[in-house]
Amino acid sequence: MVFWNGNTLITALLIPDEEVELTPIRAQGAGGQNVNKVSSAIHLRFDIRASSLPDEVKQRLLAMRDQRISKEGVVIIKAQAHRSQEMNKADALQRLHELVRLVTHVPVMRRPTRPTRGSQRRRLQSKTQRGEIKSMRGKVRD
Repeated sequence: MVFWNGNTLITALLIPDEEVELTPIRAQGAGGQNVNKVSSAIHLRFDIRASSLPDEVKQRLLAMRDQRISKEGVVIIKAQAHRSQEMNKADALQRLHELVRLVTHVPVMRRPTRPTRGSQRRRLQSKTQRGEIKSMRGKVRD
């Protein structure tokens, strides 16, 4: 999917549901009796190497220094912020899409430029003027 956000062309990569493994698990932490009997947390696993993502995106994902990506190239996300399993599932998928979106954006390399002659001249003039002001602050000599 490709869309325009005003000044840049953005490609949104769609991840097929078959490539994402969602496992319901019991959430950790406080929550009373409900947390002990309901598997509301979601454990998401996404194998980068076996995915249908473009090769450049796979390489950038594997090169990322992110604790959610294992050495084997599997993204592991645990979502347990919400009480319902559906909301945790949506949260985990949103976090996976955000991770993939981060690597699809390639920053434009900056081309270094040189200052213009006019700006160099103005800079030197202001330095000279400032130096004259500071030299006038000294002791008065006859």
